[in-house]
Amino acid sequence: MRFAVDAHAIGRHLTGNEVYVRSLLRSFAELDRHSEFLAYISEKAAEQFIPERFGVRYVSSNPYSRLGWGLSRLTRADQPDLIHVQYTAPLLTRVPVVVTVHDVSFLEHPEYFTTVRRSQLRFTVARTVQHAARILTVSEFSRDAILRAYDVSPDKVRVIPNAANPEFRVIGRDKAQFAVRERLGFTAPFIFSVGDLQPRKNQIGLIEAFAALLRAHPHLPHHLVLTGKETWFTPRVHAAARTSGFTDRIHFTGFVSDAELLDLYNACDCFVFPSFYEGFGLPILEAMACGRAVACSNTSAMPEVADGAGLLFNPRDPAEITRAIADILLNPELRARMERLGLQRAAAFSWQKSARATLDVYAEIVGERQRNPSPAEHVVMAESLRKR
Repeated sequence: MRFAVDAHAIGRHLTGNEVYVRSLLRSFAELDRHSEFLAYISEKAAEQFIPERFGVRYVSSNPYSRLGWGLSRLTRADQPDLIHVQYTAPLLTRVPVVVTVHDVSFLEHPEYFTTVRRSQLRFTVARTVQHAARILTVSEFSRDAILRAYDVSPDKVRVIPNAANPEFRVIGRDKAQFAVRERLGFTAPFIFSVGDLQPRKNQIGLIEAFAALLRAHPHLPHHLVLTGKETWFTPRVHAAARTSGFTDRIHFTGFVSDAELLDLYNACDCFVFPSFYEGFGLPILEAMACGRAVACSNTSAMPEVADGAGLLFNPRDPAEITRAIADILLNPELRARMERLGLQRAAAFSWQKSARATLDVYAEIVGERQRNPSPAEHVVMAESLRKR
């Protein structure tokens, strides 16, 4: 069998989308040594993340070019048994499509998107899910949202969760703290959060909660470290830090490598994820896998992911965020219990299990296509067999 994967996100700092496709490809290489895999990438640097025996094809990073004709041209030439995309399929393709829709925040919370991006996603995702052979998503929350939004058969929509990569693990705390101290230039303990600087991630609410924490407990020596790519919203987040009264204790790292992220997770005293909306919330599991106590929002998919191993709060109430952080920092027994539960929760997920479930979906589609080919597919399949 020959499977094509749209991997244009790799190497482009597209956070969750990049982690998803990189992790699947790596696990595919471990699990399936017989099928042929083709990765369609946009950046030369992405090649280092593609398993050695996988075929590599280049496609434009421009979405109009990639989706308008780039991927269509490649699938015509390569004739894979299917193509796996995230959110949006190419306009013209004669092969079955598997689409991963992580969430439908562009429908449920359009205020988090620019007008152009919101309109584009509404059109292209609707077209893709209607014609896809299968729709994959990462949580029951997102599955329910997809079924509310689109008139598709529930049998077509499968939940295959994300997982923390094996790189995220418990390491020596002293070593991690030394690495962070060298990078950020302070020795105090810190609270940590991850997410691109954008409205949905609610860094402003976290900054307000942090300032309230220090006013209520002035003996606490903690700093706040925010890691994530800068966006158009960055000036507003920085302005909130400047007016908080504790600007010297709030640090922005920008985008960091996985190695740096590993040190930050392991060095922090607790991890806080105050997002308003997530289709999954992968940083929750990453922090838990590193042995850190987690406090996160009680909205969307986050309670499903944390599942009793994290303290939940209302992200629209900074006072609740403050209380959750204070409970973890001021109660050593609670913090130790949350760290233990978090490690157990993170271990329940693995990319190997998720990749195996994804490969099972691929096999279903190939089997259906072989049993019931359309008239046009008779020609395509015959041509494919001759080339192989």
